[in-house]
Amino acid sequence: MPGTTRSLELKRVVVTGVGVVSPLGIGKQPFLEGLLAGRSAVRRIERFDTTEFPVKIAAEVRDFDPLAFIDKKWVKRMDRYAQYGVAAAMQALEDSGYPVGEDPYAIGALIGSGVGGLDTFLEQTGVLIEKGPTRVSPFFIPMMIPNMASACASIILGLKGPVNATCTACAAGTNAIGDAFALVRRGDAVAMLAGGAEAAVNEVGMAAFAALRAISARNDEPERASRPFDAERDGFVMGEGAGVLLLEELEHAIGRGAHIYAEVVGYGMSGDAFHLTEPDETGEPAAVAMTRALRDGGVDPSQVDYINAHGTSTPLGDVMETKAIKLALGSHAYKVMISSNKSVFGHCLGAAGGLEAAATVLCMEAGKVAPTINLEHPDPECDLDYVPNVAREAKINVAMSNSFGFGGHNAALVFRRWNG
Repeated sequence: MPGTTRSLELKRVVVTGVGVVSPLGIGKQPFLEGLLAGRSAVRRIERFDTTEFPVKIAAEVRDFDPLAFIDKKWVKRMDRYAQYGVAAAMQALEDSGYPVGEDPYAIGALIGSGVGGLDTFLEQTGVLIEKGPTRVSPFFIPMMIPNMASACASIILGLKGPVNATCTACAAGTNAIGDAFALVRRGDAVAMLAGGAEAAVNEVGMAAFAALRAISARNDEPERASRPFDAERDGFVMGEGAGVLLLEELEHAIGRGAHIYAEVVGYGMSGDAFHLTEPDETGEPAAVAMTRALRDGGVDPSQVDYINAHGTSTPLGDVMETKAIKLALGSHAYKVMISSNKSVFGHCLGAAGGLEAAATVLCMEAGKVAPTINLEHPDPECDLDYVPNVAREAKINVAMSNSFGFGGHNAALVFRRWNG
């Protein structure tokens, strides 16, 4: 059978395609421009009536037309999160120019989601209550389950290589990229579409996270609500979207003359074994994930130039991550540039790692670090260089991207600048 030969030699893996569906816009260019400009995408929610909701703000994806990417028949059979994921995957594949037809068994998809089809769950539960069990859609389950962004990308794009999905809460996108990186590195695939997708900005999503008291209630100042590392932060802001990278074996990418954004060199994970929703306040488990990613990539902590922080804008999370960075990097922590994209487009849950990995490689190529906006009152416990409010020109040779999820899922990726 085609695609069954496997080499024991570890391959080098590079990023050759980037696809984005985000609150800042559709596509990598408006996404990068919005990030570098520090343009907040947080607004009052337009998707539903928030009159009775304590939280009325979010970073919604606007102006997304699924029919611009996906056939009408498929659109009707896909939850919004899967539409986002497939659209981002299609962009990444087109951006890379990867020739799927040469060997469809050589390329797969690994797109994570923390929640899955929440729109479908809400709609069909309403059908069950109002009309009875016989009126529930036969597509309820295949539209709701969190593997369907990967599955639909595989079917629509003809990808017959490894197809999988991660569901590790807010670490899902980073885990997906890390797991895909491992598949390509060990020769189980030549290329993988990898990242995260989420669409949890709806009535049940907002009500549930508000009940947890995890999200900001700064309803009168939406654009200033997401403020990682700021002393006045009061919770994260819900976001949504999808970020997908095309990861490719280096020699194959060079052989076909592909554009290379960056090299993926390291991946690390750990578990808090601590709490359902709160992080381990010591930062030690998160630091272990970071240290493992550096070790995996053969990178000394002193070589790290930039960290794309998880940086949620929660009171506990930002202090924990600051401690973790200090544990992982030692004294070098005070020299590294750090920023949180969530200050601009909110917390996109399972899509966060995919979008932030995309932001990391785009910023590396552009030679600029996106800012942490709304950092107006620095928290004394968060005393590192968070690139406040204004983008910074900088040559980034080594970058790390962090994600930490409910349940204690910690994941980190390390990228190296590609110099040809």
